[in-house]
Order: sequence, then structure tokens, then C-alpha cells
Amino acid sequence: MQLATITEETRLALTTLVERTVGARTPSIRLGVTGLARAGKTVFITALVHNLIHGGRLPLFKAYSAGRVTGARLEPQPDDAVPRFDYESHVQALVDERIWPESTRQVSELRLTISFESASFLNRNLGSGRIHLDIVDYPGEWLLDLPLLSRDYATWSRETVAAARTRDRPDLAAPWLARLDAIDPRAPEDETLARELAALFTRYLKAVRADGSALSALTPGRFLMPGDLDGSPALTFAPLDLGDGGIPPGSLAAMMTRRYESYKTAVVRPFFRDHFARLDRQIVLVDALDALNAGPDAVTALEQALADILAAFRLGRTGWLGSLVSRRIDRILFAATKADHLHHRDHDRLEAILSRLVQRAIARAKFAGAAVDVIALASVRATREGTVTHRGERLPSIVGTPLPGERVNGDMFDGNTEIAMFPGDLPQDPESVFEPGAEPLALRFVRFRPPRLERTAEGLTLSLPHIRLDRALEFLIGDRLA
Repeated sequence: MQLATITEETRLALTTLVERTVGARTPSIRLGVTGLARAGKTVFITALVHNLIHGGRLPLFKAYSAGRVTGARLEPQPDDAVPRFDYESHVQALVDERIWPESTRQVSELRLTISFESASFLNRNLGSGRIHLDIVDYPGEWLLDLPLLSRDYATWSRETVAAARTRDRPDLAAPWLARLDAIDPRAPEDETLARELAALFTRYLKAVRADGSALSALTPGRFLMPGDLDGSPALTFAPLDLGDGGIPPGSLAAMMTRRYESYKTAVVRPFFRDHFARLDRQIVLVDALDALNAGPDAVTALEQALADILAAFRLGRTGWLGSLVSRRIDRILFAATKADHLHHRDHDRLEAILSRLVQRAIARAKFAGAAVDVIALASVRATREGTVTHRGERLPSIVGTPLPGERVNGDMFDGNTEIAMFPGDLPQDPESVFEPGAEPLALRFVRFRPPRLERTAEGLTLSLPHIRLDRALEFLIGDRLA
């Protein structure tokens, strides 16, 4: 993805040069954390920071397990115009209240400074022994907007209306399409009608997201998370069935075109320029289990959405001189979250399915020169493993405390009772979940409470337990601590 003007590319280059110059003594890594709704972005960042600050169990994070990481602490927010990631509140929710924190709804940032001793004699004597990890948290739905920069309103309208008319679930779009059929897009502009159409279209987008069958169609992404732009003209437009012919000045179609372009100017382009184009590393969190349970249509939709997301990344490597004025994502990690909802023997199968989901994205990233990895991850492990006996057969199980209101076999839980359950098995062949007409997997999922943290004999609370968070850290930043 490229910015539209030479001016903006120049501005980005100057920003990068200033950041590199100011940070020459203490270098920084900008790590982007994204994923579609409910993938676990907030929990991942909170668990990463908590484990580094409080001495977590990170055996696969080599610099840490070798004792070369001597400390980690939070620093003041580096970007004054960006909201700070509310780490302290999220830790309180997880540790004290044992509830999951609120989902990502806007861009936020957090700076963690890691002190370490380099394994290299030269770096150990010439380097500062510190590195800033700037973590940038943003909704994955906003990524799906980036291709709009290369689409005009007529193209976007045509594609969006056609998709809504041909989907397997036309009932989701029925109210919006019925109203669309009753209007003339070349009639004089009408603010009341524009607001009505925008509301109907937004309702359609929310229904698509809830259904999970067409993730890649969720544009504009800010319609689902409007924030402080709620009700503004930049968010008061919708696709029209334009047909053939031009767009007369002063018409409803002209009004929608103007607002669509304003959305790109006021929302999409600043997000790309100020946040997205400045990343060095990226992790994409994927709730593959939810899609697997919904069936092959949802799996295919997730595959397309991930391909669309990766198409927006600025991938590749730059030389030493090039890195002074340009940032590229040279490492990207795809992580299937909620691995603690499965027995460990299925984790390899989950990774294989995720690899198949993102194989097109992986091929593109490797072609651009970026390193790619795929893992099954639980940022905070809410279960432990055990066995259950069913009809005389011992089955591998997971043990945890369901959230209040969760139901299992008709029983509602109060948030205090622990259960053991067999979650089901993933197929050995990842291709089987993509076959048209395949039955959804018979997996049993329950939302578990975060774990009660253990305490040492001295009364100190230990760090949040996880599955492969250390492997994620090693891939994302391990080379910078060598």
C-alpha cells in the first residue's frame, strides 16, 4: 500500500528520520498488534508487558531465559496525540477481578523499555543496553479500509452492492437493499435520506460481523467503531446502486461521493500515515476456533479477510541507509489465539489450519523479504489439562472455571465452579475444514474466567500464565536483543 501523494511520502520519510536520529542512542521497535474482533489483542499486550515486568516464565525467549534481560519498565507515552494503552486497568481486570478486559476500539500505544546485556562483545561495549518496545494496538477492522485508498466511490459502491445481493445470507442486507431500490441516486441531495441510508448500511455491516460469514466486506471499518466521529458527515454515507451514467452535481450520489472521499482523507489516510506506515514488526491475532465452529463458509471468509489485511502491510527489508527514512515490516507473526481451549495434542493441528488459512499471505510476505511464522497461542492461560471418563473411555480434557452465565449441557454456571470437559478434536488434514459443504467441527467451547494467580511463600503474585507467549517474543524481538 502506498500513500497517494509525494508530499505525504516525504512527510513520512522526515518523521522516520527524526525518530531514528532522536533514538540513535536507545533504539526502538514499533510492534503492531492487530486482529479482528474478539481475537484477544488487549489480553496479548497486557500479558506480554506483565510477564516482562514481573519475571514471567519465558524459557523460549532466549535473551530472557539466558539471564541477559536485566529488567523492563513502562515509560511515558512517546506520541502525545495517541491515547495510552490502559495497561494498569487491564491488569486489574485480569488479576484482581478475574474478568477479561474491554476490547480494542481505537488506536492506543504503550512504551516498554527493556534493559539487556547483548551476547555480542561489540554491541555489549558500544550499545546502550536498552531498547524501547513501542506497542501499537489497533482494531483489525480498520485495516480492511486501507484498500479504499485505491478505490473511488463508484467502484466501492458497485462491489459492495453486488456482494450484498449475491451472498448466501441476503436477509442480512434486505432492509438496506429494499430502501436502496426505492430511491434515485441522481435525485437532489437529501441529508435526512443520507442519514437513513447510513444507518441501514451500518446495521447491515454489524449483522455481517455478528454472522461471521463475510469478514472481508466490513468496510468502512470505522462504521463499526465510530469513536469521536460518530454522527459526523464523514461517517454519514452509504453505497448506492449507481447503474450506468454519470453523477450530476448536487445529487445524492455526488453527496455520497464527497463524503466517501472525506472519509478517506479524514480517517483512512491519517491512520495509514501516522500509525500503520511506521511499524517495524507485526503480530496478527486470529480467532480461528470460532470460524472452525461456524463451518467452511466462515473459514473461507476469514481466509479472505486475512489476505486483505496482509495486502495492506508495507513488507520487506531495508538496508541501513534506507532504514533511516523508511520503515518496513520485516517480521510478521500469525497467532491462533485461545489455544488453552484445546488439549495440547491439538495445538499442532491448530497451527496447521492457521498456516493453511494464511498461505497466500505468507507467500506474499516471503516474496517481499519479510520473515513469517505461525503459532498457536494463549496470551493468558485460563485452563489446565486433565482427563475425563466418558462411557468407560478416558478422554484428554481441559479444566477451568466458566464465566458467570455460561452453559454446559443445560447447566448454568456461577463463575465459581470449576469443570473438566473434553473440547473435541481438530482434524488431522487442514484441507478438510475448507471443503464446501463440510460439517462444522463438533468443538465445545466455554468462556472461562482468567486464572487465579499463584503466590509465592513471601506473598508475591506470580506473572500471568500463558501458552507460547515466549515463542512469540523470541520471533518478534529476539534478534534485537542478541
